[in-house]
Amino acid sequence: MTKLPLYQQTVANLYQDLQTNDQGLNATEVQSRLDKYGQNALTQQKKPSLLQRFIGQFKDLMIIVLLVAALFAGLTGEVVDAVIILLVVVLNAIFGVFQEAKAEEAIDALKEMAAPNATVRRDGQIHTVKSDELVPGDIVLLEAGDVVPADLRLVEVAGLKVEESALTGESVPVEKTNATLSGQDLGIGDRTNLAYMNSNVTYGRATGVVVATGMQTEVGRIAGMLESADETTTPLQANLVQLGKALTVLILIIAAVVFGLGLWRGTANVVDMLLTAISLAVAAIPEGLPAIVTVTLALGTQRMAKRHALVRKLPAVETLGSTDIIASDKTGTLTQNKMTVEQIYQNGKLVPAGDNPVRQDDPLARVMLLSNDTQQLTDGLAGDPTETALVQYQLDRDYPVAQTLKDYPREAEIPFDSERKLMTTVHPLADGQFMIAVKGAPDELLKRVTQVDNAGEVTAMTADQRQAILTTNHDLATKAIRVLAFAYRIVPSVPTTLSSETTEQDLIFAGLVGMIDPERPEVAQAVAEAKGAGIRPVMITGDHRDTAAAIAQRLGIITKDETAHAVLTGAELDDLDDATFQKQVDQYAVYARVAPEHKVRIVNAWQKRGKVVAMTGDGVNDAPALKAADIGIGMGITGTEVAKGASDMVLADDNFATIVVAVEEGRKVFANIQKAIQYLLSANLGEVLTLFMMTMLGWQILAPVHILWINLVTDTLPAIALGVEPLEKNLMAQRPRGRQSNFFSGGVFSGILYQGLLEGLLTLGVYWVAITYPVHANADLAHADALTMAFVTLGLIQLFHAFNSKSIHGSLFTIGIWKNRFFNWAIVIAFVLLGMTILVPGLNGLFHVTALTGLQWGIVIVAAALMVVIVEIVKFCQRRVVK
Repeated sequence: MTKLPLYQQTVANLYQDLQTNDQGLNATEVQSRLDKYGQNALTQQKKPSLLQRFIGQFKDLMIIVLLVAALFAGLTGEVVDAVIILLVVVLNAIFGVFQEAKAEEAIDALKEMAAPNATVRRDGQIHTVKSDELVPGDIVLLEAGDVVPADLRLVEVAGLKVEESALTGESVPVEKTNATLSGQDLGIGDRTNLAYMNSNVTYGRATGVVVATGMQTEVGRIAGMLESADETTTPLQANLVQLGKALTVLILIIAAVVFGLGLWRGTANVVDMLLTAISLAVAAIPEGLPAIVTVTLALGTQRMAKRHALVRKLPAVETLGSTDIIASDKTGTLTQNKMTVEQIYQNGKLVPAGDNPVRQDDPLARVMLLSNDTQQLTDGLAGDPTETALVQYQLDRDYPVAQTLKDYPREAEIPFDSERKLMTTVHPLADGQFMIAVKGAPDELLKRVTQVDNAGEVTAMTADQRQAILTTNHDLATKAIRVLAFAYRIVPSVPTTLSSETTEQDLIFAGLVGMIDPERPEVAQAVAEAKGAGIRPVMITGDHRDTAAAIAQRLGIITKDETAHAVLTGAELDDLDDATFQKQVDQYAVYARVAPEHKVRIVNAWQKRGKVVAMTGDGVNDAPALKAADIGIGMGITGTEVAKGASDMVLADDNFATIVVAVEEGRKVFANIQKAIQYLLSANLGEVLTLFMMTMLGWQILAPVHILWINLVTDTLPAIALGVEPLEKNLMAQRPRGRQSNFFSGGVFSGILYQGLLEGLLTLGVYWVAITYPVHANADLAHADALTMAFVTLGLIQLFHAFNSKSIHGSLFTIGIWKNRFFNWAIVIAFVLLGMTILVPGLNGLFHVTALTGLQWGIVIVAAALMVVIVEIVKFCQRRVVK
């Protein structure tokens, strides 16, 4: 026989299954079960050690290619080349480890260490124990302010309300019961006779029996989903792997062809041709690329940290720039997770709360305050979020809250319960009479109302007035506004028997108050900006359909006309198989009443459509989807530790608008890396072409030290500087490039080809001029001059070409030549370092170069400047064609 779900089992059956009773377990049984089930705590994934992180930096294919090149260089006697390559690789690894460790420290600083205690009944006696010592079968006592220490089946309930937003996404506390439920396949939020670990008691008290601890709890189940989830590969990582593979194949082909042709022609021996092949390999490998990517990403993380976005993994910076979908949790992310009074219905009129004056003699204001269990503490208000919202509303309008509570002490009360849906308190008045203050559900309270207070004048309630109140309540409810009704009654004495029949009758209607968990003020603008950037915002929440739809409309995620077909519930999602849902996923912008596994399905469906998905969230229920997404964005302040641990990036200020800033930063990072790659690879292609043609023509070729110096000085410094180029105009107006694009998209590949070809031809042209029209009659000196001029030309061309690379298609003269100070200094330093190899005595011998005459310098500079002129002409023609 199939075992019934916990919420369908009676308390008696559970006591029998768990071998316990209402007096609790004895000490011996507790220890026995603790040995059997383990501590009531979640297992934490072991973090990689510093050494493991360091080794992990060498798994990149480009790094492996560089290590192989360094090995060959060392084996053939080019020790200097090998040392420089290894130095670049090690520094890159150290920088990556440092950045990730720094981000982890920032995340850890946000964590609050909490080991809550639990109140239990054991052997008939009440004890306070550490929550991690609880075992199944323990009897736990709850009251307002407690954190639920384990999963409980509620046995006794007195007005209990539990805030479960971190687990279910529902912003309003859930009213709990001890009744056995009969519904089938109830979602977490609808299992009202269960209380879950890490949720918060906001009102009332209860007794429950522990049914699950540790990893067996609902929170533990989600933690288990996280451990089994696969790590996603970011678009940047995929692009770098793709680039590394392409370069590896290219390098091997070029080196093999040159080595084979050289031996076939008999122009050099095996060792010399091997050195030539290594020169070509060094020329083809962009040694500085890993460092450039790392530095560019790291600088992006620093800029984002100043804007309150903490990045845990460097590639996550760029991933946001390629994002197509931002799937966001509602409660606490799009909304404030704080109930706020928004509408007041009084004297027959509905007005915004901000426009409603609060008078000291106003009966509605008085009942809102008196029929209320909120406690005023030194650090704020404590209690049920709905009740604290009522008091905060009064405080914000300078209503004398403390004095009113002092003048009207509570004489008696009838607590709230879920059956009658009312709460009543009794207070003495100055004239010796008593005021009965009642609040509750409008439909239930109106059954007990016979009169209405209209600006101080009490009259019998008419049918039209009653209908107007009901209509207002319905209209507000359809807008996801939670409505409470308030009434009062003046009596000569406290009823002898306090009951609903004796006390909550013949009431005078005072008004309605509409409350909502309001959207964050900056979110609507952020949603508009995201849409303008071609990104589709999607809301995913555990809240009810109407609430989710209303908030989505207010934020601009959907329009009123789209509500009928753009909102999907978790139950409706369960009816769709994966293939059908994947086809239809673009129809939905709002998902309501969903479970954690639903969120993962939504993320996966978009990913299977080829979309890059970012997921934001703060609750435990968001964690599996945060990990499954291409980039998970956690909330630093309100976020649970499970959510933050599953995220790639954490918002330290919980500000949704920061995501748009991060998207902008991500796009800028990718654009700048793309510029650096176009610059580097076109330069390397020019070098390869130069060496290849020199070999084929039988000319003296540039040595590995020449190529390495150009690559690491005149290439790397400007390329790093391109990584901090300012944001180009209209970058945020472009559509996301998505998963299918790569570093060669958008005209970059064609740019690399023609610009590399141009660099090679200009360099070869200078070499030919130097050989054909030598300054020295001596052949050896003429060749030495030609080699020097080719070396300097290749270096200078790349410095001039760096200016071209400040924009893929834009003109150098419109984007600003001198805006990037770091770039300007990089060019100056690289120019000086290149010149030193020629002009500083001692260095020219090390680099096998000669001093040049003024005419030779003139030829070199003109050839280098031609690079800018020709590329500007090509860009102009491209823009005209596109236009």
